[in-house]
Amino acid sequence: MNPSSPAASAALASLLQETEAAASLDRAIERARVALLAQQREDGHWCFELESDCTITAEYILMMHYMDEIDGLLQQKMARYLRAIQATDSHGGWSQYHGGAIDVSCTVKAYYALKAAGDDPAAEHMRQAREAVLARGGAAKCNVFTRILLALFEQVPWRAVPYVPVEIMLFPRWAPFHIDKISYWARTTVVPLTILCSLKAKAANPHKVGVRELFVTSPEQERHYFLRGGALNRAFLTLDKVGRALDRWMPKSLRQRAIRAAEAWFLPRMNGEEGIGAIFPPMVNCYEAMALLGYPKDHPARQTCLRSLQKLVVHRSDGSAYCQPCVSPIWDTGWCALTLMHTSNDTSTQAAIARACDWLTARQELEHKGDWVARAPDAAPGGWAFQYANAFYPDIDDTAVIAALLHIQDRRRAEPGRHRFNTDRAADWMIALQSKNGGFAAFDADNTYYYLNAIPFADHGALLDPPTEDVSGRVLACLGILARTQDRDSLRRCIDYLRATQLADGSWWGRWGSNYIYGTWSVLGGLALAGEDARQPYIRKAIDWLRSRQHANGGWGETNDSYIDPALRGTNQNVSTPHSTAWAVLSQLALGEVHAESVRRGIAFLLADQQAHGLWSHPSHNAPGFPRVYYLKYHGYAAYFPLWALTRYRQLLQLTEPCAK
Repeated sequence: MNPSSPAASAALASLLQETEAAASLDRAIERARVALLAQQREDGHWCFELESDCTITAEYILMMHYMDEIDGLLQQKMARYLRAIQATDSHGGWSQYHGGAIDVSCTVKAYYALKAAGDDPAAEHMRQAREAVLARGGAAKCNVFTRILLALFEQVPWRAVPYVPVEIMLFPRWAPFHIDKISYWARTTVVPLTILCSLKAKAANPHKVGVRELFVTSPEQERHYFLRGGALNRAFLTLDKVGRALDRWMPKSLRQRAIRAAEAWFLPRMNGEEGIGAIFPPMVNCYEAMALLGYPKDHPARQTCLRSLQKLVVHRSDGSAYCQPCVSPIWDTGWCALTLMHTSNDTSTQAAIARACDWLTARQELEHKGDWVARAPDAAPGGWAFQYANAFYPDIDDTAVIAALLHIQDRRRAEPGRHRFNTDRAADWMIALQSKNGGFAAFDADNTYYYLNAIPFADHGALLDPPTEDVSGRVLACLGILARTQDRDSLRRCIDYLRATQLADGSWWGRWGSNYIYGTWSVLGGLALAGEDARQPYIRKAIDWLRSRQHANGGWGETNDSYIDPALRGTNQNVSTPHSTAWAVLSQLALGEVHAESVRRGIAFLLADQQAHGLWSHPSHNAPGFPRVYYLKYHGYAAYFPLWALTRYRQLLQLTEPCAK
């Protein structure tokens, strides 16, 4: 070819463009690698902030008033945070997630907390919040948990909340309701709450702050606290009235026996300074229940419970503070280690990954049998928790990620079998908790007593922990990586479950991440690692769906409104986010689509969206705690997932380069 010909010039220009693109990719990965390594703790783990809506912080302030243990400085820092996240438009309330509609329950809690903290009800932000509540029917329209809080503060009569007798602790396992039949987060929350409700606890409320102005109808005159649904819901409401009427005749000896049973249940599960269930709501309920039962302020259990709550508080550089619902060190560390594996072969990076694996290995639960034993009594423990420690409640999702990580690390270091004991115990434990339909839930097997979601207490619709597509996809990926012969049947059953749950448009729902993009990524990654043929129509349909949701700027994004309106699945009014884009790109890369135009455009978006600090960020809430009710913002999702997408893209490009030529 003549070096001066147009064809040669074009070829040279293309080569230079490709070279610069590769260099740009390398620079972006290097910047992100350095930034991510800088956030690793000395002992080898990562833990990013985990932020929710306003409710947890508001409840923390109100807990201080309930107990008459007010930390004035912390209260003012939390009040500053609540004001900062109030909607800035004319609605003036608080939403469940960034950009979401005003929510009555969120707004009532935030308003009450700010008023308790000393904000003047006549102030503009308080006036707007109050009008937002009244315009939506008033505080009587709050959800059950908010009304229980209001009852504790004597703002509504106890008939405004469901009848939750502590005597449920005495029900046999075969009864229609038993605490083993509800999810881990529900049972840890409910058990101490039954004590508060049965004894009709009263907040100290030293400043006698009330929010009667938030009711359209006087709380005593209100007759519509409960929405009536189908026949089953109406039946439960009737039982609720009967139980409430008979409560006055409850033998004191029986009540005391039930209280002792509840106490005997939650005390062994206090979990040290990590707290019962390692999540905020049960910790608060236990703390208040212990005070009600006469535990002195200096009692070791009460003091430890308080410290578990204090450890959730995040103090920010702007002088504000908020309370996390829990922490996510196991989850963050697993994903960070996987992300870093192909960023660089330098000694510091590989040493960081090795330290992370050692830190994780030491936290595998190998001895304690938690509540999951009710479904798998013969299984040996082998799971990991989500938090630093949560021995009663390891979760399957984390276990799948960490077991896969350890196996991959052993393979990369040419040390096959180093963690074989750990990965075998993890896989055996997960398979013991496989549900009958072939899927996997987060914490239990076959937690599918769907009729319980009709009880008045369960208006949040999250009383259960059924199998989900995203967790099942993660387990499938892990089993595919481990490639154990004995798992073939479980693997096939899981694939069958996932094929059955695919939606007509090709996507999968996301229970633990927002939403269909997350669910589809979780499943496609699992199917690829399990060896499913990527040419199958159902897999191609999923890829086509993802590509149909790509925005003009090359990114993807999804609103949490898609949990309310499925027509919005995979969309966010053309707002692209780094985490959703990473999931969409990783989905395609898992199936070998490295040269697809949609992938190239997605990578270009991530490169352009990288921030000066080397990582990515976005204000959106990217996961549901409970779909339609409560949402979370994993700060780590916009950090490690985009980097993983970039490194995986580069790795596959290098592997396929000879073929491309």
